[in-house]
Amino acid sequence: MKKLLLSIVLFLFSSSLFAQIDITGGMGITYVNNASLTDYLNIFFPSDSELNTFSSTVEFFIETDYSLNKNYQIGLEYVYQLFSYNTSYGGGVAYALSYSHHKPSFLAYYVISGTGYKFKFGGGLGLRFISLSEKILTTADYSATGFGVLLKAQGHTSLGGNVYLNLGVDLKYDFPGEPKMGDRYIVDNTIDENINLNSLSAGVKIGISYFFD
Repeated sequence: MKKLLLSIVLFLFSSSLFAQIDITGGMGITYVNNASLTDYLNIFFPSDSELNTFSSTVEFFIETDYSLNKNYQIGLEYVYQLFSYNTSYGGGVAYALSYSHHKPSFLAYYVISGTGYKFKFGGGLGLRFISLSEKILTTADYSATGFGVLLKAQGHTSLGGNVYLNLGVDLKYDFPGEPKMGDRYIVDNTIDENINLNSLSAGVKIGISYFFD
């Protein structure tokens, strides 16, 4: 029992020696592969050029990480992703689809750091929330809720003091499922299935970090 208590005290003491909070915010470009939505848009509402397998979206993020010790951190991240698509059909009738994707995640990192730099390698998981609007003469609003997992790497380099430039890349699998409005779904009639917003994405981000010692 004494050995257990001693181990706990030593762990807490060693953790406090490296106690540090990192706050990072920024934006980036993410390329998203969503086969179900892409097929639906290309078939029913084609534009002058088809959507590619990967579509570009804009993401904004904020993240807070806490150091457990010299080499390990845990954190929370919130990402806000935007996508929009506009075209016309049937002799000039306007069509528009857009969605906002909210991605809160719990993160865990392995950290390599030194004077003026810090590298983080890790991953995480979290809930996923999507709000989607589709305009075909009138606007219909849909929503979807699910989960996602990600792998992530970041590099921080000092700009002076506790301020750092952050560059990062990530790979995400998101499974928000089928968007719906009440009992109504968006249906791909060519395969008689509801569309889903499940996706694979890869992104590059840049931001500013502040390290609280």
